Amino acid sequence: MPIFGVESHLCVLFFINLLHGGEFFRTFAQNIKNMPQKKTYLLLLLLLFVFALPSHAKKKEKRAVVRMETSCGVIRVALFDETPIHRDNFLKLASKGFFDGTLFHRCIKDFMIQGGDPDSRNAKKGQLLGESDAGYKLYPEFCLPYLYHWRGALAAAREGDDVNPDQLSSSSQFYIVYGKKQTPADIRKVRSSLSEKGIDLTRQMIDDYEMRGGTPHLDGQYTVFGEVIEGMDVVKQIQAVATDKNNRPLEDVIILKMKIEQYSKVKPKTKRVPKRCVLG
Repeated sequence: MPIFGVESHLCVLFFINLLHGGEFFRTFAQNIKNMPQKKTYLLLLLLLFVFALPSHAKKKEKRAVVRMETSCGVIRVALFDETPIHRDNFLKLASKGFFDGTLFHRCIKDFMIQGGDPDSRNAKKGQLLGESDAGYKLYPEFCLPYLYHWRGALAAAREGDDVNPDQLSSSSQFYIVYGKKQTPADIRKVRSSLSEKGIDLTRQMIDDYEMRGGTPHLDGQYTVFGEVIEGMDVVKQIQAVATDKNNRPLEDVIILKMKIEQYSKVKPKTKRVPKRCVLG
């Protein structure tokens, strides 16, 4: 399709030269003052910048991205570089096919969906699940007030404080937050509960919980290490399925395959954690 009489493919070639400081652009710049329609060409130049910036910005995505193909649809998650222990562990397991064929074995409406138990693969109907992982634990990486349990957050499951006082994360079990939108009364109640643990909610966190939804009562106690960037409609569908008394879906919701679409551009730093994160 022509743009001001110039074919679109020529515009693309022109802008490539522009980005790389090519001879075409230098010649263009030197001679533009002699062009009878220089205003039109200047406008064209401006439009090329405007329309090219969004696609160029997409290339700056540095986070690792994992695609979850489930029996209900596709969920894509990005992993945070602020939680390198959990990020790298999740990528390692996904690359080995650890999650393939496992279930979202625990789904609670208006709360979350949980998966990652290797025993859930080919589990019998009604079998109690949720007690197994990859055979080790992870140190927590709490990054408040930056990473918290907004709707769509990806976090590590763990055993309760009574048997796990160090709040170590499961090596493989994870959950995706759905959570309801919080009312001011909900926020007052949860702030009171969290304050007893030395945890407070910032204005930004409160606004997110009231407008987007989430599970603020889990903040500072479970490691948030990623977020859904595509497929919240699938998460919504899964969290609403019919379940048994143990919150296991009556009809299996299967993680068919996990595929790593992109690794983080941030190089891992051995035994180092960003200063804003607090390790347990």
